[in-house]
Amino acid sequence: MIGENEFILLNRRGRLESPTDWNNPQREKLWLYNLHYFDDLNAYGAESRLEWHRRLIQRWIDENPPGVGNGWEPYPTSLRVVNWIKWDLRTRELGDEAINCLGLQLRWLRRRLEYHLMGNHLLANAKALIYGGIYFDGTEAESWLRTGWRIFDEQLKEQILPDGGHFELSPMYHLIVLEDVLDVLNICWAYGLEVPEQWVEVARRMLQWGAVMCHPDGNIPFFNDAAFGVAGTYDELAEYAQRLFDYDGPRSIGSVHLSHSGYVRLENKDAVVLLDVAPLGPDYLPGHGHADTLSLELSLFGHRVLVNSGTSVYESGPERQRQRSTEAHNTVVVDGENSSEVWGGFRVARRAKLRILRCIPKSGIVVAEHDGYRRLPGEPLHRREVTLNSNSLTIRDVVIPASKANSLRKVAAMWHFHPSVKVTEANSQLLTVQTGPRFKLLIPTDVGSREASLSASGATYAVLEQSTWHPEFGRSIPTWRLMLLYEGTLPVTLETELQW
Repeated sequence: MIGENEFILLNRRGRLESPTDWNNPQREKLWLYNLHYFDDLNAYGAESRLEWHRRLIQRWIDENPPGVGNGWEPYPTSLRVVNWIKWDLRTRELGDEAINCLGLQLRWLRRRLEYHLMGNHLLANAKALIYGGIYFDGTEAESWLRTGWRIFDEQLKEQILPDGGHFELSPMYHLIVLEDVLDVLNICWAYGLEVPEQWVEVARRMLQWGAVMCHPDGNIPFFNDAAFGVAGTYDELAEYAQRLFDYDGPRSIGSVHLSHSGYVRLENKDAVVLLDVAPLGPDYLPGHGHADTLSLELSLFGHRVLVNSGTSVYESGPERQRQRSTEAHNTVVVDGENSSEVWGGFRVARRAKLRILRCIPKSGIVVAEHDGYRRLPGEPLHRREVTLNSNSLTIRDVVIPASKANSLRKVAAMWHFHPSVKVTEANSQLLTVQTGPRFKLLIPTDVGSREASLSASGATYAVLEQSTWHPEFGRSIPTWRLMLLYEGTLPVTLETELQW
């Protein structure tokens, strides 16, 4: 909140001029959702905006009649309920009218729990009922608490995998759910309620998973729907956990296979590779999944070098479709198709099935394959072999036909560079491969820059072209991507090697 009734949400500026602006059809749905969340009540420096917040709450009550508009949908209701309660516990500024409205919102929510969506939505519903059941007195509040407690317990068992990952397999949503768990522990302990020990153990496992899945810069990689600035960072949540219980940071990380969620971290003194050998998501909940099977991200010398495109929009349309596509990730595209059939805003049809053939993280070796292209002529299979050595990373992509169909195929290995990486031949060009393309990369470090090289073999030609990176909602940053393209019959092997 940057002024009274003035906001920057998802990097988009807007004012709340009239009552209709709460549901302005010219605004993106997610922007309006954020307007109704009231996150700023509990943001850093919120105490300096106390008067704005008090008057904004009153506006919401006056201008959002019960059951009408975006703000009364279950998910924004859940987030707003928690934010209003947190704010009142800290400031004691909610008046009688606002407290009555808060009770009405909880009563409304209790009858509209999002069993049809499940996932993080249902968990947020349960969290709001727990907060409301603790905050209010009386038999109805007790029923909210019982219902929220039961759902929260059931969903933690369903949604948090044995290795600590959230089952939607988005690092961003993992951190959102981790904060939900910490918030529930916080209010329960503050009111002297005894929580199941499993809930604390879930928080510990989630914290460890979050540490494994961070780049050296402390932020998440972009697998599935993921962006900065939505969830708290790992460091912020780890600090929160330290204030709640005896959490003293992650166990040593190094190279790890998160076998239940399907991600691998390879690490040496210079490099961190994060590799997706995971399913797209739960079979019944693929909405936040991208067609990014076998994609990877790379940091060198503490800085990102290879990046997936990220997520800047949730509205259905060409850009949402492109950001979920295989070509927006560091993996292989066959005939311009997606490895999993993403469509609409949050839909997936046929999905790639993955098989791990060899995984020895301590030796820096991962070999896996998926069948997402088996629907194409020749039923091609994509196998990726990743090897991290002390000063090199080799990615060997093999596309193998299952049948003898000899039709021509187009196979492209996509490599997206972080905007800070300078590619020395950075002018859009088509390179006919003779002995194999080679590029020099300048990578920023804390003491200047370091040089690396990228070389490739097996391609017919290489295209270095401008692209975009989307680190936050509403942001699109120019960058470069390299496409190594093969045109011919299968099988084919495309090998990419980075040395430093």
